[in-house]
Amino acid sequence: MISVLVLTLNEGLDLPGCLKSLHWCDDIVVYDSYSTDNTETISHRSGARFIRRPGQNLSIPFGGDEGFHRTWALREIAFSHQWLLVLDADERLSHEAYEEIKSILLPPPSGSPVSSDNVPVAYQLRRRDFFQGRHLKHVQVTPWYIRLFRPEFVHYERLVNPVTFVNGPVASLQGWIDHSPFSKGLTHWIDRHNTYSTLEARQLISSSSETNLSTIYAAFFSPQFTQRRFYQKLLFNRLPARPLIKFFWLYILKRGFLDGRPGFTYALLQSIYEYFILLKLQELKYPLSPANF
Repeated sequence: MISVLVLTLNEGLDLPGCLKSLHWCDDIVVYDSYSTDNTETISHRSGARFIRRPGQNLSIPFGGDEGFHRTWALREIAFSHQWLLVLDADERLSHEAYEEIKSILLPPPSGSPVSSDNVPVAYQLRRRDFFQGRHLKHVQVTPWYIRLFRPEFVHYERLVNPVTFVNGPVASLQGWIDHSPFSKGLTHWIDRHNTYSTLEARQLISSSSETNLSTIYAAFFSPQFTQRRFYQKLLFNRLPARPLIKFFWLYILKRGFLDGRPGFTYALLQSIYEYFILLKLQELKYPLSPANF
């Protein structure tokens, strides 16, 4: 019915549970960024296909461009089915979402009329993030992510935290994906976002000239949410005091305070992440030299 693409980098802790939850799928591809743990062994034992992108720069996650890394998989991997579900190893598709997907994608009964007008080529699902045993219901930028689609209509953009671009109609599902971003511990989350902040700073440098009237229009009136989000990121990255704005947005405007102490901690971590990006951006713009000391 559908193929599944699981993105991995040293996911020996989370991958077994992810693959176990996909027992219904007969075409699972583990798309690996040259893990050094037992990710490959786990993949082979589960019967999943294990694929790496040749020529990838191993010194930086995704080879330094996550958008290109993900799009390469959509273009170069031969999937067994027309539809593709994309997951991270620390995510689990809920049973409710699976049943909904099955009901939507199963072929109609023989003789039933089929309309090709405005048929979705992608679906967005809600993601439920958990931290310290609590569902972070409020303190999120968005719960919606495009994860189920026909690969030929999709590509990704941005060096990190890529935005999904869909060339066709997008619909929404009511089922959800459960996500445990802190499953490997707080230290791992901080280390990963320290690396991501470097890529975000590079993204800011490369897109510094893209903010114009068409960007502003697209940020608010683009027909697809993911495209609006892409251009909203460009605008947000031009604002001063972004770490403070991010905390106020998540904790106050998004009502993150309703998520209790985990909500406060998460909003604070996100604002610190924004501060890392600003520091890295300054470092790229004004690199230190011996004369600066």
